[in-house]
Amino acid sequence: MTATTTAPVATTPMHTTRQPSARLRAWATRAPLLPALVFMIVVTQLPFVATLVISFFDWNALYPDARHFTGIDNYREVLTDADLRHSVWTTVLLTVAVVLASLVLGLILALLLDRRFKGRGVVRTLLIAPFLVVPVAAALLWKHVLYNPEYGLLNGLLHYVGGPQPDWISTTPLLAVEASLVWQWTPFMMLILLAGLQSRDNEQIEAARVDGASDWQIFRHLTLPHLRRYLELGALLGSIYIVQNFDAVFTITSGGLGTANLPYTVYQSFYQAHENGLASAAGVLVVIGSIIIATFALRVVSSLFREEVSRA
Repeated sequence: MTATTTAPVATTPMHTTRQPSARLRAWATRAPLLPALVFMIVVTQLPFVATLVISFFDWNALYPDARHFTGIDNYREVLTDADLRHSVWTTVLLTVAVVLASLVLGLILALLLDRRFKGRGVVRTLLIAPFLVVPVAAALLWKHVLYNPEYGLLNGLLHYVGGPQPDWISTTPLLAVEASLVWQWTPFMMLILLAGLQSRDNEQIEAARVDGASDWQIFRHLTLPHLRRYLELGALLGSIYIVQNFDAVFTITSGGLGTANLPYTVYQSFYQAHENGLASAAGVLVVIGSIIIATFALRVVSSLFREEVSRA
């Protein structure tokens, strides 16, 4: 019997490169975003913190040495003062009326533009134009070109047919503000709803037509349920803006005749009454309301994205 020996296998040292940690890679990925984050904090968050602090003080700009801490008294005054409560109610009424009217008109225009006809691109561009006008310019347009009782277009048309010559802003002030905002926000709703219409399943609609469904039945049972998320998104995004609207109220009525909403009341408290604490408290409430609405809007947007991803 012969013994067999095995020669030892020579091993060469392996040079392993040290991999960066996951935390380091995460910071390297986020580093380009840090300047934008710092800028956003400085521009938006620090002023809001300062406003929040001032809202707890009785602080009149004309008497800066007399300021003192009052706790939540400013918030209590905002919620209990009759004028401020009226401005809150005006804000709610203005927001609901403008959003609902814009949604209905936007849905009608979207249904019309969803059909193929000659010159559809030109018509779509013309319908989008009001949303691109600067808000102050749009309010001035309605105040002087349309509402003016002497040379306004509306009274000119009524004079042509022998009708009355009302002073639109004096007789229907809140409706005058609402009409200008509806004119400006209807194209925005139209674009959102038109995008929803163009994302429908055409095969499902064609199958319904083959089965004998009418246009109204298709709209009621297929189109409208499909547009529910888009209607919610338009309503939420529109509400975020209308709740904070200042331009139309300030330009058309200057907050008079019962049209002063909460943002205009903040302006009056700060720039006219010089009540920094009271204006800051009202401004914080506006921001809180906007954040609540924006939270629901983000949830709707995320659900739309999930639906699109699942459909793809």
